[in-house]
Amino acid sequence: MATLVIVESPAKAKTIEKYLGKDYKVVASMGHIIDLPKSKFSVDVDNNFKPVYVEMKGKEEVIKQLKKEAKKSDNIYLATDPDREGEAISWHIANMLSLDLNDKNRVTFNEITKSGVQLGMNNPRSIDLDLVNAQQTRRILDRIVGYKLSPFLWKKVKCGLSAGRVQSVAVRIVVDRENEIRAFKPTEYWSIDGTFTAPPSRKVFPAKLISIDGKKQDINNEQEANEILSRLDGAEFKVTNVKKRVTKKNPSPPFITSTLQQEASRRMGFQARRTMKTAQELYEGIEIEGMGLVGLITYMRTDSLRVSEEAKQSAKEYILDAYGEKYIPDKPRVFKTKSNAQDAHEAIRPSMPKLSPIQIKDSLTSDQFKIYRLIWERFIASQMANAQLDTVSADIDANGCTFRASGYSVKFDGFTALYEESKDTSEEANKVLPPLEVGQVLKVKTLGGNQHFTQPPSRYTEATLIKALEENGIGRPSTYAPTITTILSKFYVERDGKQLKPTALGEVITDLMKDHFKNIVDVKFTAKMETDLDKVEHGEKDWVSTLDVFYKDFDKTLTKAEKAMEGKRVKIPDETTDVICDICGKPMVIKIGRFGKFLACSGFPDCTNTKKIVEATKGTCPMCGKRIVVKKSKKGRYFYGCEGYPECTFMTWYVPVEDKCPKCNSSLFKKGGKNGKLLCLKEGCGYERNL
Repeated sequence: MATLVIVESPAKAKTIEKYLGKDYKVVASMGHIIDLPKSKFSVDVDNNFKPVYVEMKGKEEVIKQLKKEAKKSDNIYLATDPDREGEAISWHIANMLSLDLNDKNRVTFNEITKSGVQLGMNNPRSIDLDLVNAQQTRRILDRIVGYKLSPFLWKKVKCGLSAGRVQSVAVRIVVDRENEIRAFKPTEYWSIDGTFTAPPSRKVFPAKLISIDGKKQDINNEQEANEILSRLDGAEFKVTNVKKRVTKKNPSPPFITSTLQQEASRRMGFQARRTMKTAQELYEGIEIEGMGLVGLITYMRTDSLRVSEEAKQSAKEYILDAYGEKYIPDKPRVFKTKSNAQDAHEAIRPSMPKLSPIQIKDSLTSDQFKIYRLIWERFIASQMANAQLDTVSADIDANGCTFRASGYSVKFDGFTALYEESKDTSEEANKVLPPLEVGQVLKVKTLGGNQHFTQPPSRYTEATLIKALEENGIGRPSTYAPTITTILSKFYVERDGKQLKPTALGEVITDLMKDHFKNIVDVKFTAKMETDLDKVEHGEKDWVSTLDVFYKDFDKTLTKAEKAMEGKRVKIPDETTDVICDICGKPMVIKIGRFGKFLACSGFPDCTNTKKIVEATKGTCPMCGKRIVVKKSKKGRYFYGCEGYPECTFMTWYVPVEDKCPKCNSSLFKKGGKNGKLLCLKEGCGYERNL
């Protein structure tokens, strides 16, 4: 009889079974199999918040298979993901199969490699009920907020709305930033900037005025700038001080969940959901030519910066071989994990540091290669020597006005030979100054005043919103991507290029919540709840009392809000457009319905005309020449079709691009995957080229 191992995903099951051998049967639960039902509240708030769990719809065959395999097995091991959700899934499976919760039948794998799987199987433990209770508390908290608050929003705003404990705070953060931008009043200021040469060198370098008569001076308008320029007219510019030093630049630590999502967004434009889907694939196992199924990275939901000694040693050996001794730091690096981190797993790193991305590129899809390369480069660079910069700062005096020029050059590239973290804001390019000496007289090339205005804060992007959530202690590694997906799918927030901005619906709900449910959208309150959940996980706090404290206050607040809003309803302001109703001639407005935005006549209810909002692409139909528009399938997947439908039935999953076919001048289409191509879809053409 085989030993049964239960994991979450079929991909992981296949990889693990390869390492365990023929005496083991590995099956997948396909995630949760038991949960609170969707149609009922199912939490007994008067009986210690006892949840009423049911077997999930659509999981009947999975449950049947698990029970069948369990009956045939002498030993059963629960190997779901190594986090709160995974622990809860194992707990539900154990209860369903009537396993002894005190048995050591729970195993976890930080990496899906042969050594990682063997390590996990050799260290079984009993199910951690503190972890289970932490997940259960979060689930019940979210159920309370969702099922009690959503009906209030239906009555006071519109049907179909939902509220969430973490999502509501995320929307508020976006709304608050938008209000800051609207309230911002730009202030004028000026700078005095010059360019100089230091004969005999012809190299031109910039310098900026920093003080007058030894004091920093704000320049508020053109008149003040001109007065300073008059003082400098004909003045001699002389170097009065030169500082030279060598500075060190440290590498960034290996990725945690939030920083991986941020960097993938900044560097490659990946949405958090796309990043995590790809990382999950890399963790669970990829078929690598010559190696078989291999888990390429460690567990990707983590807030820890810990790295195993074996991984450090493997990285050191790779760096030594690829770059040489001088790229090895004096001692292995240790990065400090934040105090509020769960620290349950290692940082995200390659499971085999010596396996470079280029070695396995042909076995990976485009997304898999990009994410693996990002994780691999970041980790290897984190174990490399510091970069060293020669920095120079020179003060230049002219009639009591002091200018400063600064620059640097790379003395030793260190870790930057492989990787440097991208930034949310642009930085000045590397400036190398010519040789400068005290007393040296400079030649002025240009000198003038430049007008500036203070800028409002930028809207959030996915990267900066994830950063804000993490910095404020909102959510945990597993929640960032689904939170952003939710607030976009509920139309509380929308994309404007890479930026996120609130919709009118999102602003109305946030204002309503701030007025009547202050704690639910309060950043500090929500962060405290996350800390309480961590305490439940560590056995420092009772989960029932945690829920009781929250619910008593929430229930009072809800009752008070219902009284205050009795007979009232909040109107969502319409977004005006220049589209004219083709029935009555009135302007049409944008409204948000169950399936997203649509155009509606402003003359409603007298005129009920509505239209779809069409998003056109840069491509044209290869069948009839009309525009290709973005469409959405019943399952929510985007595809591209001719705007002339139903007369023209052209559709494709491939993305239309601006490029034209060199053979027939028809629009080209981008096919993704590990062998990405540009294709011509015009019948009979057949042109294609690799990306």
